[in-house]
Amino acid sequence: MRPQIVLFFIGMVFSICSCRSDFETVASNGKLEFSRDTIYLDTVFTNIGSSTYRLKVYNRSKNDITIPSIRLGKGLNSKYRLSVDGMQGNNGKIFNNVDILARDSLYIFIETNANSADANPNDFLYTDQIQFDSGKNLQNVELVTLIQDAVFLYPKRYADGTTETLPIGDEKIEGFYLDENDPINGNELQFTKNKPYVIYGYAAVPSNKIATFEAGTKVYFHSNSGLIVSNKGSIQVNGTVSTTEKMENEVTFEGDRLETDFTNIPGQWGTIWLTAGSTNNSFNHLTIKNASIGLLIQNNDGSTVLIKNTQIYNSTNYGILAQTAKIDAQNVVINNSGQANLACTYGGDYTFTHSTFNNNWNSSQQVSVYISNYITGAIPEVKDLSAATFNNCIIYGSYSNEMSLNKKTGATFEYKFNNCLLKFDNTNTKFSTNPDYQFFSDPLHYNGIILNKDPKFFKISKSKLNIDPSSSAFAKGNSAYLIPLDVLGKTRTLPPDLGAYQSMEFPK
Repeated sequence: MRPQIVLFFIGMVFSICSCRSDFETVASNGKLEFSRDTIYLDTVFTNIGSSTYRLKVYNRSKNDITIPSIRLGKGLNSKYRLSVDGMQGNNGKIFNNVDILARDSLYIFIETNANSADANPNDFLYTDQIQFDSGKNLQNVELVTLIQDAVFLYPKRYADGTTETLPIGDEKIEGFYLDENDPINGNELQFTKNKPYVIYGYAAVPSNKIATFEAGTKVYFHSNSGLIVSNKGSIQVNGTVSTTEKMENEVTFEGDRLETDFTNIPGQWGTIWLTAGSTNNSFNHLTIKNASIGLLIQNNDGSTVLIKNTQIYNSTNYGILAQTAKIDAQNVVINNSGQANLACTYGGDYTFTHSTFNNNWNSSQQVSVYISNYITGAIPEVKDLSAATFNNCIIYGSYSNEMSLNKKTGATFEYKFNNCLLKFDNTNTKFSTNPDYQFFSDPLHYNGIILNKDPKFFKISKSKLNIDPSSSAFAKGNSAYLIPLDVLGKTRTLPPDLGAYQSMEFPK
């Protein structure tokens, strides 16, 4: 729903519900009280309307009062728009003689549709104020919005009302191919840090083309949007180590709802989809937030998908869903997924080293790591799992068993866990005789296992899966699998800690 429609609807509701009979009032005396003295409207993109924000204005006195004027400081030129207790005033900018009953209140709803040219060029802030009354009775509430200029990528709209689509098997989805010679955006296959990108629909990398993302690139996906890498196409994410908490060199993929309330809401957009036949794909220093599936990796041309220093948070279904894929991953962090953080399915070849998987999804059956060599109903139903190797990893979460091995006969099923901390509670002895879960008597598949010990992550709810020296994962790694730098570029000590992070004392 467009912000203008929301504001109009809210206005109509209050108009209906706020009808008052005539009453005697006195003039406001400048002693109004407010729910907030400053309204910070979250970051918006140029010419894309904000969400609607609320301010409550209180009359604490025992008198019915009239406020002579409520207006925006920039008047009719302001890029903010108000609705005052259901009234629209003069274009949502100026309101005269507004009444409030004794010990009562009114609501003001605020939104903006500013662009980068309206903002202060030094800090990109667009500001104004709501002014109540004037002269000695003047009271102000400040309005502040950060405006980002952006590159918008979206499918074509045709004259007959239809939208450009992409063929996906026998079906079509709303989307478009990235164009290296676009007349407006130039080379759409080269993503830079100069401006953020906002993508509507699915943007596809054409066959025999490479989409590159330089360090510091920010990409925001609208609902039901994502990125598809076609047969013989490639994606290369080239983030680097950041030196500040702003993660200035990290490449970020997330939804386009920048309000604080949406910071950790899963499923705001689709996925990064490496389709069958895509080739030479690599990811380094990438953060993926709030997708349905972070990375969907199907069987490729035999080349290895390289995933390094990558963080994936709050996925509705999977952090990584791989099907007959070939993956070499180092320093991967995945936190909270509706079904599994990592699902290596339908066979394939996988190696994960110094990686952290934690799943505290609010359900009873989610796991951190799921491994199988089949898909029920597929033709063929089983495929070889030639390797699923985990070195110096943490696999943990709130469910009793955070690792699930699922195999069918007719194809190989090779797996190995070296020096890993695993959450697998066999209190009911259900798995005691299962040959796949003999953690301490099966050196062919398990070596140096730490079972059911809390890694003591720093702040799981904030996706901060760092550990300190009190962790059960501290100094328990095998130097034979050492990755010298951790996910943040910190040098690992010896013997190394398990997981993606070098241990450190937590801030007090």
